[in-house]
Amino acid sequence: MSPTPADPDAWHAYLAEGNASQARKRVAVDILLRDSAGRVLLVNPTYKSGWDLPGGMSEENEPPERTVVRELTEELGLDVTPHALLVVDWVPPHGPWDDQIAFVFDGGILDTRTAFRPKDEELSEAAFVSVGRADKLLKERLRRRLYAALEALDHGRPVYLSDGRPI
Repeated sequence: MSPTPADPDAWHAYLAEGNASQARKRVAVDILLRDSAGRVLLVNPTYKSGWDLPGGMSEENEPPERTVVRELTEELGLDVTPHALLVVDWVPPHGPWDDQIAFVFDGGILDTRTAFRPKDEELSEAAFVSVGRADKLLKERLRRRLYAALEALDHGRPVYLSDGRPI
């Protein structure tokens, strides 16, 4: 028999035990930044092959919108405010990784006069590229996520994906 809320200490211990036994999800957060010509900002990570949208992994108990602000500050020295949520993508287990939830926020238009460059060893390059060029630089799942983010931006509503594919 489970404890009741009438015994707050026992109830809290009961809930904590349930929380400890539930699955944990990794959370990745990216941001779609564009310039006035419609190009998108991509980064080239040193720890994996292929280019990516700027962003990174959430730390423990960190909200997604704070993750992307922290990652852009740490990696590119940019102070960006995330706007609307564009994409939520469930990514299945792959390689050594468990599944994860990936978010993409709209970062708006970045003034290309803003100076930025990789600030740590995680990135070798950052560049604004045309969507056509991004199509060649991104791996398939990320390419689908980018196109979904652009579609969400055009339609004014977020898109839910499963492994980069709409359901």
